Amino acid sequence: MASLTQEIKKRRTFAIISHPDAGKTTLTEKLLLFGGAIQTAGAVKSNKIKKTATSDFMEIEKQRGISVATSVMTFEYKDLLINILDTPGHKDFAEDTYRTLTAVDSVILVVDCVKGVEEQTERLMEVCRMRNTPVIIFINKLDREGKYPFDLLDELEEKLNIRVRPLTWPINMGNKFQGVYSLYEEKLYFFKVNKTKVEEDVVEIGLSDPGLPKLLGERDAEQIREDVELIEGVYDPFSEETYRDGILAPVFFGSAINNFGVKELLDTFCQIAPLPQPRATTVREVKPEEPKFSGFVFKIHANLDPRHRDRIAFLRICSGKFERGKFFHHVRLNKNVRFSSPFSFMASAKNVLDEGFPGDVVGLYDTGTFKIGDTLTEGENFMFSGIPSFSPEIFKELINLDPMKSKQLEKGIQQLTDEGVAQLFTLELGNRKIVGTVGELQFDVIQYRLEHEYGAKCRWVPMNISKACWITSTDATKLNEFIRLKGNQIGFDKDNNPVFLAESEWMIRMNKENNPAIQFHFTSEFKTDVSA
Repeated sequence: MASLTQEIKKRRTFAIISHPDAGKTTLTEKLLLFGGAIQTAGAVKSNKIKKTATSDFMEIEKQRGISVATSVMTFEYKDLLINILDTPGHKDFAEDTYRTLTAVDSVILVVDCVKGVEEQTERLMEVCRMRNTPVIIFINKLDREGKYPFDLLDELEEKLNIRVRPLTWPINMGNKFQGVYSLYEEKLYFFKVNKTKVEEDVVEIGLSDPGLPKLLGERDAEQIREDVELIEGVYDPFSEETYRDGILAPVFFGSAINNFGVKELLDTFCQIAPLPQPRATTVREVKPEEPKFSGFVFKIHANLDPRHRDRIAFLRICSGKFERGKFFHHVRLNKNVRFSSPFSFMASAKNVLDEGFPGDVVGLYDTGTFKIGDTLTEGENFMFSGIPSFSPEIFKELINLDPMKSKQLEKGIQQLTDEGVAQLFTLELGNRKIVGTVGELQFDVIQYRLEHEYGAKCRWVPMNISKACWITSTDATKLNEFIRLKGNQIGFDKDNNPVFLAESEWMIRMNKENNPAIQFHFTSEFKTDVSA
């Protein structure tokens, strides 16, 4: 038992979230660099650095310089095993990010010092607040002229509804940027431009030290003393407890692209970040130290290796020990399954794993048995709760451009919509395929991936649909009658559940009034109930 507890103590699992272009993927790269997982960091967008970012391994990500899927990376640092989940910042992929947040114990939020808090940052933060997830804030791009640091802190507190406490403080910014002072360690870190390798330039010096003006210059030395005095006077002292309760967010300053401020962030994170936490289920709370294994699938990725057409289910281990080749109970299907080659990740590179512990993210080869939110246990019947599902907002019909490739298109769209970022509805009339998503960009990604990964060309035709409503009824006759009457507005989802595709809110209201025996659901959550 001691060994399980020791393994849990070693694990730290967190996600990196932010608005697009704040520097999330770059920061992930640098954390991997400091963790010794890679020797040279790649860049998301660069003319000179030829290596692309490790976490952006999909072809479309390399081309566009954006992340379109959450990637998982595991590395060891200071006797700890760290699991990073790099999430897409773009709001069209917010769904993927929200689900990822259910699988981590803490979060690093990246803020661009030039733009400050942006809309997407607020939305992501709301999700963290719902679960009281501990947050560390990293203010990035200090090598550019940005907002005044105190103004940034006020903006963080106001817009994100969280108390902040700086643990490092910048000495100037933009062209005059000299480095940061660590209030946590009482050290000065000098800034040197180096984009791809690790360098250290640290001076241990207190603020009262007479040698400080020599190092920084009179004006900057005076300024940093004043700033630190003000911080100590105005902001709450840092306590690990308030951070872990999700009340206080420590703030770090740096420049990820220049490797600056990242090591301080990583070192502090290792000291304060929470261990794997208990998880709520439909029956009871599951604690990590329980001897029996349990875990849930929070993400499915089709075609991780296009040569093999493989689908990978990402499983977060919540309790007990996961062992290779052992039978586990699949709660939704009520059957036992085993995995001969589970693995850990480094974005798209994989290593076979013999055992996993709470906090780990394990990849499982999936032949179509998994859906997002599925739970694996050692026999108990419960489902992990709190995994969000969204109602699509934009609907388009999928048109096949090459009749010879209809088989590939069918398979491709089935697998890509299993990932959970888009939903597929089939109309009975003419077997038409309607895809619903939360944002426009998903359509581009699906079209690109269908062509490049499955060899199937398609185009999209917008549909006049505003909402998808799943329909259920205790009276089967009434339900069948409604489906027959509304034939051209009824689609079926992947599980063959009937869905009413409404043109407007008014349509939904009218049909609700006229058909009191039928229940309308706006998400597909109603299906996940498990009877013990």
